[in-house]
Amino acid sequence: MFNKKLQIVSRHVLIQSFGQQALRSLSTSSAAFNSYLHHIGKEPLVYRNVGQQLELAASKFGSTEALVSCHEAKRYTFRSLLAEVDRLAAGLLKLGLQRGDAVGIWAPNYIQWYLGMMGAARAGLTSVGINPAFQGPEMEYCLNKVDIKAILAPDTFRTQNYYEILRDICPELAQSEPGKLKSEKFPHLRTVIINSQQSLKGAMRFDELLDLSNASEQAEIGKLQRQIQPESPCNVQFTSGTTGHPKAAVLSHHSFVNNGIHVGNRNELGGERICVQVPLFHAFGVGITIMAAMAKGATLVLPAAGFNPKDSLQAIVNEKCTVIHGTPTMYVDLVAEQRKLQLPLGKIRKAITGGAPVSPQLVLDVKQVLGVQAVHSVYGLTESTAVIFQSLPGEQDDRVLHYVGHLTDHIEAKIIDAQGCIVPLGQPGELCVRGYMTMLGYHGDVAKTKEILAEDNWLHTGDQFVLESDGYGRIVGRLKEMVIRGGENIFPKEVEDFLNTHPQVIETHVIGVPDERLGEELCAFVRLESDVDPKSFTNEALKAYCKGKLAHFKVPRYVVTVDTFPTTTSGKIQKFKLLKQFEETFHPKKDQAQAVRV
Repeated sequence: MFNKKLQIVSRHVLIQSFGQQALRSLSTSSAAFNSYLHHIGKEPLVYRNVGQQLELAASKFGSTEALVSCHEAKRYTFRSLLAEVDRLAAGLLKLGLQRGDAVGIWAPNYIQWYLGMMGAARAGLTSVGINPAFQGPEMEYCLNKVDIKAILAPDTFRTQNYYEILRDICPELAQSEPGKLKSEKFPHLRTVIINSQQSLKGAMRFDELLDLSNASEQAEIGKLQRQIQPESPCNVQFTSGTTGHPKAAVLSHHSFVNNGIHVGNRNELGGERICVQVPLFHAFGVGITIMAAMAKGATLVLPAAGFNPKDSLQAIVNEKCTVIHGTPTMYVDLVAEQRKLQLPLGKIRKAITGGAPVSPQLVLDVKQVLGVQAVHSVYGLTESTAVIFQSLPGEQDDRVLHYVGHLTDHIEAKIIDAQGCIVPLGQPGELCVRGYMTMLGYHGDVAKTKEILAEDNWLHTGDQFVLESDGYGRIVGRLKEMVIRGGENIFPKEVEDFLNTHPQVIETHVIGVPDERLGEELCAFVRLESDVDPKSFTNEALKAYCKGKLAHFKVPRYVVTVDTFPTTTSGKIQKFKLLKQFEETFHPKKDQAQAVRV
């Protein structure tokens, strides 16, 4: 045991003193080359809550614009934002909400969302981000899952009427006084707050909430901050819901603040203007976007309430954005739109992408079509607050093309096999992480928490991963998405990345489908360039393109061309819906592979 510890310590000392050559000259024992890394970093963790972080930002960056909503024609500096947040925080407490109570925020990207989350944090309450696309049954689940006592929502967005949905699932709303709701189905819910100019029965208007408190009560919010412990719950993030009911991950002030700081450091934020395409309710929106910008004094620009590539491009031009945040699917649409519009986008320093794996072809398109100087990748989970791996400043293009980034500061990572044993560096296995950023647990679900978060606090990601000796990581695929075809293990991402290099293909997603002989086969769902005839993109043509470049067992047997992909609001592909689409398109006993347009 002593020798193994000595070898590991020696390895770190040699790397720091002499670089990778020392690592290569070290003894080749398995202990010295295990897939384990603790990236300490240069800047220590801080111990403060989200409300204190906002107060610090207002002090450091007071007159700098913090938030610009293009679609609402509103602007806030960091100083004016803090004042408005404290108005809302004092109003929430005036409603009778107590420390730790849950406040749901069911809205797309309005300023109301930012104010709601920060107001809840400054009041010592727990905000709950809810997907704005959720319908009645999904809202019933969310309201009861985390015992929501107050909910903030707009009146309408696109085809969604939020008040009517709440009234339909909770009929008592229309007969109650604002703030005094009593419902048998939702015993905890007391207040519904709607951002509307009209008075709606049983609901409080958002402006009324802001006007509920006086100056003295608002001043008390600042004094309250020292009583809010950084380890306490700050926000609940529902998992994306790509399968089954979403789980409610509880995240702390401490994890949000520190993840934001270290994301901001890696992305070299400071005076940047960020085009925010991602939904604010998602971990990408809160951790990578809101908290990182707050830590570094960057400006958030909201082009639209919901993602629209044309609005994003226009916001980049009008607001002189220098950074873009988006998921891979959003960048695919942004590239396609810019090819049509050819707008003068100006100097864009970075495009930050995350939420799903990005293909090498898309990275090249973003740089060439959008004129972005550097593409940075981030990788993380809802359960890890946001970021685990992310790009290093000034890294070479091949890093972004083949890796999800370098391990973030103050995080431990290890790669294990199916038996839980650590594997050698460079070998695939499940990624496990440990550190300040892990969730507190799934709300009300001890069993599910134990499945992913071990007693030793290692968080099991479920991702098949490779950790390199230099701290970079590479996703092989999701363990749950791995396809076993005739005994061969296939990770769809590898096939997707290859098919995305086809000149006629915009985007590809591959799934495993049942096969009587081989157990599973591959089906590729392909989105083509607009000028390509779908009938010409046959299975035979795809096989010809793959010949000599992809092993025969990785070539999809089925090809389905589509116009759009089913996604969550955060941009993740819902592959279970693709499987359902396959089952509706192909008869179970059909033998011959073919291409189908749906």
